Amino acid sequence: MIVYSHTDCLLKYNGKNHPERKERIDSIMNSIKSSDLNINFKDAPIADIETISLVHPKKYIEQIFEKIPKEGIIGVEKEPYADTMLCPNSKNAILRSCGSGIAACDDLMNKNERVFCAIRPPGHHAETIRANGFCYINNVAVAAKYLQTKYKINKIAIIDFDVHHGNGTQEIFYKDGSVAYASSHEFPLFPGTGTENETGVGNIFNATLKAGIKSKEFHEIFEKKVLSPIEKFKPEVILISAGFDAHKRDPLANINLESNDFLLITKKIVDIANIHSKGRVISFLEGGYDLQALSESIIEHLKALKTHI
Repeated sequence: MIVYSHTDCLLKYNGKNHPERKERIDSIMNSIKSSDLNINFKDAPIADIETISLVHPKKYIEQIFEKIPKEGIIGVEKEPYADTMLCPNSKNAILRSCGSGIAACDDLMNKNERVFCAIRPPGHHAETIRANGFCYINNVAVAAKYLQTKYKINKIAIIDFDVHHGNGTQEIFYKDGSVAYASSHEFPLFPGTGTENETGVGNIFNATLKAGIKSKEFHEIFEKKVLSPIEKFKPEVILISAGFDAHKRDPLANINLESNDFLLITKKIVDIANIHSKGRVISFLEGGYDLQALSESIIEHLKALKTHI
């Protein structure tokens, strides 16, 4: 199994006390390296603008990079939501986060290896022409389009268990029946999208979670409203938006999962992949803002991903 990351992802600075910080990657990588998991670590490459433009117009990408300051930090959103920040080191972090997914697709298709992308900034809130929620380029969406374009994959499922709804991923694929998007998320919560009547062309499956629910109820909902429709869709590849902020320790949400729950969630996804997708799975880090929860949960996630392909 391969894990992609890069030191450029550590250089992006969002300001003091910002939850999306470099220590997230440090804790993940330290946890993996101190585990007994046999992992092949690779440096995430710079994404090609042509590939990114399969999802985001070049003008949008250029406008993001033009806003990068020479010093200090700036927000790309209007108040009161100006928490998607740019600093002088943003460009390569953004491009390597996206590039990890593109390289992961090549490893998956050419070497039959599962991949986890331990990168930041995350991507699932990034819409076609709007950065928000700490996200600029939708890493998982670009990977999906790349798989379809280069490898002629017809049906892709994106499963998102981040505690926040992936409004960007939903917006990008809302009218695209070749991509199924299924998300479990606390509701109401940022970004306010993801009601269960948002169904696209029958390819969008939202499972809303009430604040305070615990593991047993979560798994029941996840099985019924996320896994079941994806199994019926029979994807050729599964991509995961892996946020770990539904953990009970996370400061930005109110769902009470334990670290071991991420092993169980991932095992069920892998089971579907083994039946319908030739075992093909790529996972992307999205949210998760408590360092202990991240360190523990990521090991559980990777244990399940490493099961037989």
